[in-house]
Amino acid sequence: MKIRPAKIKDAKAIHTLVNYYAQKREMLARPLSEIYENIQEFVVAEEKSRVVGCCALHVSWEDLAEVKALAVDEKYQKKGVGKKLVQACHKISGKLGIKKIFALTFKPKFFLKLKYYKISRNKLPHKVWGECIRCPFFPDCGEVPLMIEIK
Repeated sequence: MKIRPAKIKDAKAIHTLVNYYAQKREMLARPLSEIYENIQEFVVAEEKSRVVGCCALHVSWEDLAEVKALAVDEKYQKKGVGKKLVQACHKISGKLGIKKIFALTFKPKFFLKLKYYKISRNKLPHKVWGECIRCPFFPDCGEVPLMIEIK
């Protein structure tokens, strides 16, 4: 299993993974055009030249970034792939000098195991909610906001 920065050729696989879980209402759907536009934010898990997981780190403010679009093929879940993808985003955050990372998730237990802690939505800048407004489930989607501080 290799964790690496995403390439343009990975966009369709990322799109398929993310939207598979969006159809199950486990994450926000993303159009292919958005994935292409933000491909530099993604890291992927690759197994035998196949993308089996993805995650993005989106810079929100001078000291804050979001881990988002975390998706792992069902065959590869419970094997540490999601953890490795999130840790890769943490490493990128550190290189950028960003100390706080948040996630909005329907699966808070996963992030709590990675030392994230629950926060109030009010602690996040209003800019963050720009994406939420486009969501068909806004304002009552049920996502839980969590945060971690990187040393």
